[in-house]
Amino acid sequence: MNDTERHKAIIDLLRETPFASVRDLQEHLGVSPATIRRDIDKLHELGRARKVYGGISASEAADSGRLSAKPYDENRDIAVEAKRAIAATAADLVRDGDSIIVHAGSTCYQLGILLAQRNLRIWTNSMPLAAHLGEHGTCQLSIAGGELYREPGIIHDSAAGSPAFFASRFFLGTQGISSKGLLESHPLLVKVIGELSACADEIVLLADSRKFSIQPRNVALPLSRIGTIITDDGLTETAARMLEDAGVTILIARTGGIS
Repeated sequence: MNDTERHKAIIDLLRETPFASVRDLQEHLGVSPATIRRDIDKLHELGRARKVYGGISASEAADSGRLSAKPYDENRDIAVEAKRAIAATAADLVRDGDSIIVHAGSTCYQLGILLAQRNLRIWTNSMPLAAHLGEHGTCQLSIAGGELYREPGIIHDSAAGSPAFFASRFFLGTQGISSKGLLESHPLLVKVIGELSACADEIVLLADSRKFSIQPRNVALPLSRIGTIITDDGLTETAARMLEDAGVTILIARTGGIS
């Protein structure tokens, strides 16, 4: 099997499953791990698939009027006004003395900035947020251990499992939302969100209304696990009904318009 044939076989496989590990592809194609990694690099370079933690995932192309999921570096400058309003509403839920988990992502980063000087215990796996809190914060800070994954900007130890930290609330963002739940394109985020969701009394989702139009393939958490969502006033009636049917409390952060 030559390069072209292997690449076609990998793309065909990704039409059936959103993610394939190096081991999966090695067994599927009968070639060495080194060959698989070269194939992954090439398909990523060509934009036909995405190189992700542990393997390869299908490209998130925009179709049927839906937006595509973007990496952290691109997403942080989108809908900034809405994200700041959502973060301010979330900060009002936090009481002095609380222990909270603040996940990676651009909206959670805005929340962390607002909480930097508060009397709190904050655990985060966000490298950008940890750096900000370390330099500008007075809160008690706990940081995830492990390796730095620059995309999606988190610190993670794949062998560690859930952290030894329990919180009153777990604040997290998401790339997309559907009736299936919170959606992510990066398999590592699915794993991490699942681990952290067991470490808090309540899960609070911070997500601007664009996220209902973004549909990555991997389900990180069902909507039934979410206690509260804080979103902006662009939330549609259809999306609101979907959340209410799942038992999610909705808080609207009022903005003057989404930038």
